[in-house]
Amino acid sequence: MAAIGISNSVGAAVPPNMADYDATCRAFSWERARRELSGLPKGRGLNIAHEAVDRHAAGPQAEQTALRCLSEAGGRREVSYAELARLSSRFAAALERLGVEPGERVFVYAGRSLEQVTAALGSLKARCLYCPLFAAFGPDPVSARVAIAKPKVLVTTQSLFRRKLSGIRDELAVIEHLIIIPDEPPPLPAGSFNWHYLLAESPDHYEIGETPADSPALLHFTSGTTGTPKGAVHSHEAVVAHQVTGRLALDLHDDDVFWCTADPGWVTGTSYGLIAPLVCGVTSIVDEGEFDPQRWYRIIQDYRVTVWYTAPTAIRMLMRQGTEAAIRFDTSSLRFVASVGEPLNPEAVVWGREAFGHAIHDTYWQTETGGIMIANVRALEIRPGSMGRPLPGIEAAVVTTGDDGRLVEVDDPEVQGEIAIRPGWPAMFTSYWDEPQRYADCFRDGWYLTGDLARRDFDGYFWFVGRADDVIKTSGHLVGPFEVESVLLEHEAVAEAGVIGKPDPEAHEIIKAFVTLRAGYEPSDELRLDLLGFSRRRLGASVAPKAVAFMARLPRTRSGKIMRRLLKARELGLPLGDTSTLEAAE
Repeated sequence: MAAIGISNSVGAAVPPNMADYDATCRAFSWERARRELSGLPKGRGLNIAHEAVDRHAAGPQAEQTALRCLSEAGGRREVSYAELARLSSRFAAALERLGVEPGERVFVYAGRSLEQVTAALGSLKARCLYCPLFAAFGPDPVSARVAIAKPKVLVTTQSLFRRKLSGIRDELAVIEHLIIIPDEPPPLPAGSFNWHYLLAESPDHYEIGETPADSPALLHFTSGTTGTPKGAVHSHEAVVAHQVTGRLALDLHDDDVFWCTADPGWVTGTSYGLIAPLVCGVTSIVDEGEFDPQRWYRIIQDYRVTVWYTAPTAIRMLMRQGTEAAIRFDTSSLRFVASVGEPLNPEAVVWGREAFGHAIHDTYWQTETGGIMIANVRALEIRPGSMGRPLPGIEAAVVTTGDDGRLVEVDDPEVQGEIAIRPGWPAMFTSYWDEPQRYADCFRDGWYLTGDLARRDFDGYFWFVGRADDVIKTSGHLVGPFEVESVLLEHEAVAEAGVIGKPDPEAHEIIKAFVTLRAGYEPSDELRLDLLGFSRRRLGASVAPKAVAFMARLPRTRSGKIMRRLLKARELGLPLGDTSTLEAAE
């Protein structure tokens, strides 16, 4: 748990939104943050879409670019706040005309696009429960989520429907209104509505009805280790946290060009690809293209991106290309780079400084928290490998079970425990859809328990150890997989690493590592021995892997998380559980 820090001189010409961390924490209150938003006219409540677009469209930012939409083929469309307000109002009016009531679920199964954003905001204006689906899902994950939440509306593209849903039409019978975004020649599916016709026939003004702040707004599915996916519900009050974290964790300023690369089918794509930047009134990049290093660098260069939020997996894939690939492009517009999805390895933090002139700021949160909880912020030095410190308004601790069976906070930085957060932040999930006991089990002794293990140093920085069910017990030691993976990634041959515990009659578990190799390296017994020796020298015999396996690709989610439980299940011949969040290639 090294305490060596990197001074934070990011974007020195732009004053930070939070210059003094301790002072901001002392003075912060969620009630004061709530008053920074306008609320619906005539005291009708708080609505995410109103704060994201309508209040800007009614003021001096009306003609400012809200979205810069980039097509895969290279086209570009600028969408102002005023235009986005009109488009989303048309979709809200269309839902009302179809008889869709507040609280009904609207599923959107589409990739990054203006239509996807419009559907999300329009659903929120209509006070429906908006649920995004990952566009790389196959038929089974879509069918499973439809069966759980029983949506009244599904918005999808013509090509996605043809390729993935046409064969399960009977399983989607609960959906009353199928709305198709045309992206292929006709005909559209029988009984469906044409997106363009539906909007053209709707008025471009919509008065949002009364929206209590605690009314449901967002439904995000997250995979379970076993069994069915769980649906985390968030209220309209979450928008308060989206603005605060956008300003304080990502340091968004009014004139920023912001790019969050997360897929819109996941919580990051909603909280920070959609809501936070719009609420903060900045210009967002919406890129329809898939990951490609040259394309990404060119987008940063050509559109002068200033704040970039991406995933550790993407950063490691860029690292494979080398620093030279980055410096061929002009990325001088960047002033703040952050990551999300899984812990960011120390070498990746430092590589950001070499490639972009800025160390990369790791952030920590979950689908259930709805927004960033712990982060490396501008006001503090970065400690590579650390999660950072809790944001203002967030009380977080490392806890363990005391002798009396109650939770106690851990003060010793050498002792790990579970990350716990005091309930009450606005983006906190309000339920698991139709699973009250599963929700209740997340809370104990006045804390929300995250299921993630960490240590906290004397300065209040948190250091991720692993998921509670990932931690390895070997020869009397508790070993976090992240620590072992980080060391393996320092070897010149290793591109990615995943570590599990494998049952052993003497040691309880032994550590086994699965690695993918960088270009120019091939699996061999010599390389395996070299990796074992390298990790033993760095970690010590008790913590180092006892076995190494080479893989062409590690199983991981699109958000970047390596699926260690899947590695373990495959190794031990156990049930795989929910695999719907895996990348399509898996």
